[in-house]
Amino acid sequence: MSKKNNQKEDSVTLLVNKAMKIARLNPTDEQKNLIAQIFKFVIVGGIATVIDWFIYFVFCHFIHLNPLISNIIAFGISVIYNYWASCKYVFNVTNKDSKTKQLIVFLVLATIGLGITEALIFIFNTKLAWNYMLVKILATIIVMIFNFVTRKIYLEKK
Repeated sequence: MSKKNNQKEDSVTLLVNKAMKIARLNPTDEQKNLIAQIFKFVIVGGIATVIDWFIYFVFCHFIHLNPLISNIIAFGISVIYNYWASCKYVFNVTNKDSKTKQLIVFLVLATIGLGITEALIFIFNTKLAWNYMLVKILATIIVMIFNFVTRKIYLEKK
């Protein structure tokens, strides 16, 4: 979990533990930590998604920018928040790697996610004329799974 968790359980971890106790589930400590981490990822990612979607919507709907360009701008702004919050609250980012290296890894993974999103927008909005927000929602779900798995692997290197 985060650096804060090494000292004391945070409110999300406590909430997850209470919910599992109420549900009479008895996961291992490792499973509890993973579940709490997923919840934190969803919260941080949810906030980043709201930032991303809001900026995307404003640039598409009010400024009338191309959805592909709007997506890149929205991505750039939301990824800055996401990096900070992911390193601080979600992933156990050690100091073994320099902050610069961690940022580069995060940005490379985020850029791959951006590429996936851009490809989906290009195919489903530009070529098949699906609604731009529907395509953005579909892309967000796919990229969210990609982001959690890859960030867990590359940011939490043991």
